[in-house]
Amino acid sequence: MTTTFDISLSPPHLDGAERRFVEEAFESNWIAPLGPQVEAFEREFAEVVGAGSALALSSGTAGLHLALQLVGVGAGDEVLVSTLTFIASVNPIRYLGGTPVFIDSERVSWNLDPNLLRDALVERARRGRLPKAVVVVHLYGQSADLDPIVAACREFDVPLIEDAAEALGASYRGRSPGTVGCMGVFSFNGNKIITTSGGGMLVANDPDYTIRARKLATQAREPAAHYEHVEVGYNYRLSNLLAAVGRGQLRVLENRIEARRRNFDRYRERLGGLPGLTFMPEAAWGRHTRWLTTLTVDPERFGADREAIREALAAHRIEARPLWKPMHLQPVFQGLETVGGAVAESLFAQGLCLPSGSSLAPVQVDRVADVIRELHR
Repeated sequence: MTTTFDISLSPPHLDGAERRFVEEAFESNWIAPLGPQVEAFEREFAEVVGAGSALALSSGTAGLHLALQLVGVGAGDEVLVSTLTFIASVNPIRYLGGTPVFIDSERVSWNLDPNLLRDALVERARRGRLPKAVVVVHLYGQSADLDPIVAACREFDVPLIEDAAEALGASYRGRSPGTVGCMGVFSFNGNKIITTSGGGMLVANDPDYTIRARKLATQAREPAAHYEHVEVGYNYRLSNLLAAVGRGQLRVLENRIEARRRNFDRYRERLGGLPGLTFMPEAAWGRHTRWLTTLTVDPERFGADREAIREALAAHRIEARPLWKPMHLQPVFQGLETVGGAVAESLFAQGLCLPSGSSLAPVQVDRVADVIRELHR
């Protein structure tokens, strides 16, 4: 049975700016995949994040699938990937027959640990079998520590792909996460900081990547008058209508970030003094968008555990969720190699995501905080 919440975790937030572009699409009668709204969305998105080129796709998962294929991942190849993430970061490795190797988090940003990554690369270099790629995930609106990650990948000549699905609008030393590796992928799912209802974007500074991905994402059709195909492709392009929504959403990105950061500040004011509650840190290297306000719960100090808080909120029709269950704990990936794992496991055991939508009113934040404070009392 589906529960209907009065306060949802991260609902879509439209404000009317999208309507003009959608009406343009209707007026042009161009509502199928591809079209002028798609082309404009790609161009404008690349400018916002500072990427050389961009390709609008049906999902962020599609972008990761294409990126992994472009760097040559195939059957039996290892790919090192963050373990604390949503499964969409890992499934495309399996689509291509590859083997994920899970890397633990560090506690400064909760993202992939650069030291463990380098240790894994050193060990594989010693064996003479380096991975085909590294996938780093930027969690909950915050960039991973990219400088040492990039340095390790360059040292061993391993391509770095960034899963920035949760980190649009974040920064790392003045750059957008997703634009530092060879390719980056963003998501516009309904719960993201901006949405097209469903969709994603693949970005790269080398346009050869997006040119090649564009062909694969359009059924790998050859440039002929008839339908000619010499390789297997996919139906991964974004529709003109959804791109129109994305163009409107992109124009209010900074407003959405400011609103989510305000939510976090208010939660911190209301809950920061309670023993046992610790909010996700904001690392010194950049801006955290606070896509989701997340915290950990020490049950001995707080007096209740993560699940007790989540259930108390649910009883008041307020949606909250645990942090991502680490991939190395997922039954579907049982038995695969993990480097570390204890940090991600502890974050999952104690971590909770609070309602964080950019349309959230201060009184709603207060209502969430009141339930948590009452449970502590």
